[in-house]
Amino acid sequence: MVVLGGGVGKKIAVGVCVMEKKVFSAPMEQILERLQAFGEFEIIIFGDKVILEDPVESWPICDCLVAFYSSGYPLEKAEAYAALRKPFLVNELEQQHLLHDRRKVYECLEMYGIPIPRYALVNREVPCQELDYFVEEEDFVEVHGNRFWKPFVEKPVDGDDHSIMIYYPSSAGGGMKELFRKVGNRSSEFHPEVRRVRREGSYIYEEFMPTGGTDVKVYTVGPEYAHAEARKSPVVDGVVMRNPDGKEVRYPVLLTPTEKQMARDVCLAFRQAVCGFDLLRCEGRSYVCDVNGWSFVKNSHKYYDDAACVLRKMFIDAKAPHLSSTIPPTLPWKVNEPLQPSEGLTRQGSGIIGTFGQSEELRCVITIIRHGDRTPKQKVKLKVTEEKLLNLMLKYNGGRPRSETKLKSAVQLQDLLDATRMLVPRTRPGRESDSEAEDLEHAEKLRQVKAVLEEGGHFSGIYRKVQLKPLKWVKVPKSNGEGEEERPAEALMVLKYGGVLTHAGRKQAEELGRYFRNNMYPGEGTGLLRLHSTYRHDLKIYSSDEGRVQMSAAAFAKGLLDLEGQLTPILVSLVSKDSSMLDGLDNASIEMEEAKARLNEIITSGAKNHTNGSSDVPWMTDGGGLPSNASELLPKLVKLTKKVTEQVRLLAKDEDENLSETSSFDVIPPYDQAKALGKTNIDVDRIAAGLPCGSEGFLLMFARWRKLERDLYNERKDRFDITQIPDVYDSCKYDLLHNAHLNLEGLDELFKVAQLLADGVIPNEYGINPKQKLKIGSKIARRLLGKILIDLRNTREEAISVAELKSNQDQDSVSAKSGKEDADYHSKPHNKNEDTRRSSTTSEKSMDQDDDDDKEPQYRLDPKYANVKTPERHVRTRLYFTSESHIHSLMNVLRYCNLDDSLLGEDSLVCDNALERLYRTKELDYMSYIVLRMFENTEVALEDPKRFRIEMTFSRGADLSPLEKNDSEATSLHQEHTLPINGPERLQEVGSYLTLEKMEKMIRPFAMPAEDFPPPSTPQGFSGYFSKSALVLERLVNLWPFHKHANANGK
Repeated sequence: MVVLGGGVGKKIAVGVCVMEKKVFSAPMEQILERLQAFGEFEIIIFGDKVILEDPVESWPICDCLVAFYSSGYPLEKAEAYAALRKPFLVNELEQQHLLHDRRKVYECLEMYGIPIPRYALVNREVPCQELDYFVEEEDFVEVHGNRFWKPFVEKPVDGDDHSIMIYYPSSAGGGMKELFRKVGNRSSEFHPEVRRVRREGSYIYEEFMPTGGTDVKVYTVGPEYAHAEARKSPVVDGVVMRNPDGKEVRYPVLLTPTEKQMARDVCLAFRQAVCGFDLLRCEGRSYVCDVNGWSFVKNSHKYYDDAACVLRKMFIDAKAPHLSSTIPPTLPWKVNEPLQPSEGLTRQGSGIIGTFGQSEELRCVITIIRHGDRTPKQKVKLKVTEEKLLNLMLKYNGGRPRSETKLKSAVQLQDLLDATRMLVPRTRPGRESDSEAEDLEHAEKLRQVKAVLEEGGHFSGIYRKVQLKPLKWVKVPKSNGEGEEERPAEALMVLKYGGVLTHAGRKQAEELGRYFRNNMYPGEGTGLLRLHSTYRHDLKIYSSDEGRVQMSAAAFAKGLLDLEGQLTPILVSLVSKDSSMLDGLDNASIEMEEAKARLNEIITSGAKNHTNGSSDVPWMTDGGGLPSNASELLPKLVKLTKKVTEQVRLLAKDEDENLSETSSFDVIPPYDQAKALGKTNIDVDRIAAGLPCGSEGFLLMFARWRKLERDLYNERKDRFDITQIPDVYDSCKYDLLHNAHLNLEGLDELFKVAQLLADGVIPNEYGINPKQKLKIGSKIARRLLGKILIDLRNTREEAISVAELKSNQDQDSVSAKSGKEDADYHSKPHNKNEDTRRSSTTSEKSMDQDDDDDKEPQYRLDPKYANVKTPERHVRTRLYFTSESHIHSLMNVLRYCNLDDSLLGEDSLVCDNALERLYRTKELDYMSYIVLRMFENTEVALEDPKRFRIEMTFSRGADLSPLEKNDSEATSLHQEHTLPINGPERLQEVGSYLTLEKMEKMIRPFAMPAEDFPPPSTPQGFSGYFSKSALVLERLVNLWPFHKHANANGK
């Protein structure tokens, strides 16, 4: 037993009845030292020998008791002591039993109305016990009819078992991530091959909450004080971020009023004054997912000061209420502490289009990016009448004869493959067969379907999907003999496949992410990581529904944030799908058809480009960019396509003969999709064996070329289909990069002809002249443009709020100097600010309706507790990953918006020099991007339009020039099957100044209005940190370290 601070006068005896390992931890030592320094307490440390060996009757007598469970601690003995001596308990002992059982923790949280994730319990009496209420399918589990789709979380009910699993959906690559207590620099491991859940014990299943890759740990000291720290979540890549001293990197963050109330409720529900718990922030709501009991913050001297002050007040109020618990003006342990000199503000660098002085701060980076290199997109259509296939359609559409069915999951596709294998003829009929041409073609297509389903030996909803649409029906007698029912007699089967991100595409995306980290943010690469790790970087990543786009986004995030490991956990943790904003051309389909018809007319008639009014610039003409000899190039394109197709046919014939010798009923070896996604290198063995790159066999390669040959030119009607030109170009480019080792004769020449035509056709498919391009572009990108304006406006609102706050604080600080220092923002949860916020109606409806910033988690650095030079620096990054159509559409609006009738007389947002370059830039290739960066000039008045400047750049994406050269660089890129990405180019003149005001004026007519975005389901207390409500008022109290007046009771 150790007694500290004994001596003259009656002191309050504080017993520390915990295991020595905990007593001598740094936080406990720091806080006990501070308590002792007040001179009002006698600290009695019981020690392990007393706790474990002595009877409770002989334990030291004390007024207040600090006692909590840790490994090996006799909790029942401590309870007996408390019952005997009745000291004031900081943390009650009986309730600590609850913390060992996650079921009881969740029950208690529910009882007190504290939000928790949706969950269900699976209780087993013995390992592997079969339970009739528990169902597991490929992509979900069901407990008592309550379905949890992957990704979901599986937790053991034992609170001391930290082996928690997350299971991922097959559409994201499948697999499982195991979370565990930190070992070295690892906190989780990804197991791509594990698909099925555990059955050896009792588990809680709960929804996976996407939190943007961040966990929040909250630490209470009494119900009125809560300190929060954020850290990188183990679900992202499992690598623990550590500082130079080897400690895990955590940064203090601000809590919302609702979260402060939750902290108070947790404290009271479990009757643990000192208590740690985990918060998940997801879509504007916060949830408690774990309660840990006694926990102290590590490495925060300000927190140690606060905790000592709060505990002192607690002890005095309980045992000596006649004494004053007011905190002395100078804390006793700070008497001889030297004043720390304040550090000057360091500035961030400026933009690509010129330097605008040292007073500029980067505030926002908005980037729209096309996905990386992919395999050619394919489609097979065939009419089917086979009973097996029609039954399959009924099986998966709920038995509705007139409904179409989509087959995506592995189970569904395996069913289809089994049926197809039985229907494909065992041997291919010879050419002398008297089979009708249609039967032959049908068998060919079935063979192709089978080959696609077997390709690579794996399934994934990301990569291929099958639609079955009923076309004809017949009436048949019902099975019970009572009347008739309808059954489908014929259906259209549409198999879409290909379009998969290649190893090169993944590599390109990761490298571009790295490039952005090093070049788009100040600080030579470490700048962004520093901002991000200190919660001053607000990052959100959006992707369309397409697998190649999602995987490009995940690979880019990996490079941008310097992450490690597989893409599946990164995708699920950091990328949000928004197909309504980033997918689809439905809105402009009529106008695009008109453009294609006009384009066809210009090419096939051999007409010269028609000027649209008087114009001296080439891009104002109809069909600008088309080669003048387009009509002569078409027959050449057909001839060269036939030449390449014939060579591939011969290669496929050899492969088919080899295949027919093996049984068609071999079981497919399981193929690990997650590992396939993890590949960034080519399959050297396949290349050496003279096989096509990737998982495409010669049979599918031939199907791809033969379809192009058939669709490009109809010999019977002597008609060219110009819409096939982009597909021919796509196939050429793919085979030149990935299948150069097959030495296909004429492929180089075909590429050059196809490129000339595609460079003219592709840009004109989005409008035959600038006015039509603007119309189509604004229809396709309307929602995306609206979202970009919301991003820019929110950044401006936030920056202005901070600037006004700082200016008010500067004025108030003189009058406030006499007040005592406010310990922090964690004041009582019920305060005027909250009432104001509840009653306030915001005039800017769209601010509170921003579906991005209100619904999604925000992590805001707490400046008082953070050892960061510039806590107010904050950068917002929004990344939008999409397809070629949206990049073209957005670019067309940016460059031609001034042609709209409402903006006549305005200059284009894009300078003449850049308009010329864009006209010559025919292709926005893989990984092409458009970047808008917003800078704030802090030395200009807030109302001055020049306060906020927009800088626009773009990149043409993959650089094709190595395909056209024969130097050593080209050879090495050919060997790696990858192409470099072009750097950014300016869209404005050097030194030009595009204000945010002008940008908004030019874009607004084409953007979806903010009020049309669906309103978020934002709960009370979380309305974004800078919306026009009381949270801004709250920050007057909370944010700035030089704010002095407040109550003296600590945080």
